[in-house]
Amino acid sequence: MKSMKLSTFILITATVISIWSSSFERCSATQAKHWRKLKAVPATYNVLDYGAKGDGHADDTKAFELAWAAACKMEASTMVVPSGSIFLVKPISFSGLNCDPNIVFQLDGKIIAPTYAAAWGSGTLQWLEFTKLNKITIKGKGVIDGQGSVWWNDSPTNNPTSKSTNTTSQFSIQANSGKLPSTKPTALRFYGSNGVTVTDITIKNSQQTHLKFDSCTNVHVSNINVSSPGNSPNTDGIHLQNSQDVGIYSSTLACGDDCVSIQSGCSNIYVDNVNCGPGHGMSIGSLGRENTKACVTNVTIRDITLQDTLTGVRIKTHQGGSGSVQNVMFSNIQVSRVETPIIIDQYYCDKGKCQNNTSAVAVSNIHYINVKGTYTKEPVHFACSDNLPCTGITLDTIQLQSSSSEVVPFCWEAYGELKTKTVPPVDCLEKGNPSSIGIHSNKISC
Repeated sequence: MKSMKLSTFILITATVISIWSSSFERCSATQAKHWRKLKAVPATYNVLDYGAKGDGHADDTKAFELAWAAACKMEASTMVVPSGSIFLVKPISFSGLNCDPNIVFQLDGKIIAPTYAAAWGSGTLQWLEFTKLNKITIKGKGVIDGQGSVWWNDSPTNNPTSKSTNTTSQFSIQANSGKLPSTKPTALRFYGSNGVTVTDITIKNSQQTHLKFDSCTNVHVSNINVSSPGNSPNTDGIHLQNSQDVGIYSSTLACGDDCVSIQSGCSNIYVDNVNCGPGHGMSIGSLGRENTKACVTNVTIRDITLQDTLTGVRIKTHQGGSGSVQNVMFSNIQVSRVETPIIIDQYYCDKGKCQNNTSAVAVSNIHYINVKGTYTKEPVHFACSDNLPCTGITLDTIQLQSSSSEVVPFCWEAYGELKTKTVPPVDCLEKGNPSSIGIHSNKISC
């Protein structure tokens, strides 16, 4: 009898403990889930909370620095530049040496550059710089305005007077009415970063290049708008150098130089659905300047529309260089009133006079597929090196009509194959390969 009572007691106790334990586990799991949910909410840092005025006159540089310093310490945080405000910001670097990953720079307002000499000192290579970051995103409907006309015109401007305060500040003192420095900055530059995303923003009137990626990997650019006059000097739209695995999609680029410029050290570049014009076209190069080695490989540029540009799709190299450009595809290119839609120029010279040299950057395996539209000067121009001719050029479905008088395509030391008949006929392209090639080539070293 006692044994039965003891067994019953043990059974009841075990049941109570089991129920309590199960309830505790459910409660703990719920609390943990709730805590994880709370932790998942990213921290936001609004520049207005750090002293920014956002009136377009006061110096907001310090507020941007403070907001970045706070956001930098929190993974997946967001630094907010709110809509409805204009922020005047001097040259600034958002450094990532000690930053957590996955930071978002939410640009919904407008950032403008100062237009007077004192703000720039002796000169700087960039205005807004993001450096050595892991997974950085800039997105939003905002605007970056370099106010570059004062640089293009090389005209002196005075310091503005702050309308936000009656006190005298660094920005309101007319400390310098001289000329701006000769070094013109890039508006937005990324350096040494991995996992960079730039989407939806507008960059306009840059002092020089609008958007530059230097020594970056895994870059995604989409739905951006670049806008500068066609006569603004050296205002490239997007400039790539020493960068790999880059995708540029669905963007409109209007500028005074190359819409997209691909420089040495770039590989696995994909450009798709870009509208270019005005500007100088879609360019690889210039490469090999001052006898340097240049290496570019695996580039695809497709579904591009170009209007009123200097060139369409172009490869340009200097005499005396070394290295190679290889495995490039230009596909589905629509041109309208473009001076020269297809061009390879191994004699490129952007100075008054360039010295002849037998060494060259090798150009091989270049493919043109479905290039159509109108030209104003010359349909096809292949000017290749005497010592290192272009090889592996293919032309497939090329239909180019002159908007004035027909001009015969030009070829010099260019070898390849016509996959289909072309309009106009590119009879100057030589078949096969040259009998001797690469006497002074260093392309293997790439």
